[in-house]
Amino acid sequence: MTDTLNEHADPTLHKGEPLIQMTDVGKAYGAIRALSGINLSVGAGEVTCVLGDNGAGKSTLIKIMSGLHGHTEGTVKVDGQEVHFGSPREALDHGIATVYQDLAVVGLMEVWRNFFLGSEMAGGYPFAPMKVGHMREIADTELKKMGITVKDINQPIGTLSGGQRQCVAIARAVYFGARVLILDEPTAALGVKQSGVVLKYTAAARDAGLGVVFITHNPHHAYLVGNHFIILKLGKRVLDKKRSEVTLEELTAEMAGGRELAELSHELGQTVR
Repeated sequence: MTDTLNEHADPTLHKGEPLIQMTDVGKAYGAIRALSGINLSVGAGEVTCVLGDNGAGKSTLIKIMSGLHGHTEGTVKVDGQEVHFGSPREALDHGIATVYQDLAVVGLMEVWRNFFLGSEMAGGYPFAPMKVGHMREIADTELKKMGITVKDINQPIGTLSGGQRQCVAIARAVYFGARVLILDEPTAALGVKQSGVVLKYTAAARDAGLGVVFITHNPHHAYLVGNHFIILKLGKRVLDKKRSEVTLEELTAEMAGGRELAELSHELGQTVR
């Protein structure tokens, strides 16, 4: 599977080479400060895991990277050049693709239609019909390259499992030239088996040289695939460590609240007495 993904990899990139660099990035919505002083680097061939509870700032970070919202403080660089995206299309033009938690798929449409949704292939003249046969063939081939097998490329994508839909979205992003893949809580609504499928393809994308940003609140899933871990809390970075610098237990403890949880345990213990 990794070998087939490598067909899409950029041969000029080296593992760890920074694709996205954020320096002191902040975002304010009027008087509300959603992010403050965020420093983050996404390297080629690496998975950067961004963890945090609800309200930690993960969604805002995704929106800045994907071009949905602009940052109000600091600098964002892509391939060493400072950028300030005005739309998701601009981010896509720089090779940054986002697979959102809701996947942005149309459940009643066929798998191949969803694969090309928004990028349909048509003839070279006005009002030319779509190249349906060609799109079906490409979608089927690209999914099989990633080891994703569906019963029928014409079946509605809503009939696939949650894990399969996630993998179709990942394959689509890779096919359309993503160099940075942002995954928004990809395992949040999945069972153990389906989560494993998504994690397997996340690792395959990493091994193919893509820079992956894995947004999650699950430290166990993050630790299975991550090279670098960042924890956000109330819009600020409270942990920033490489895999060699942190254990799963430390990551889990920090996610659970660390010192705050210990203080709460102590208080509750005193109350029980």
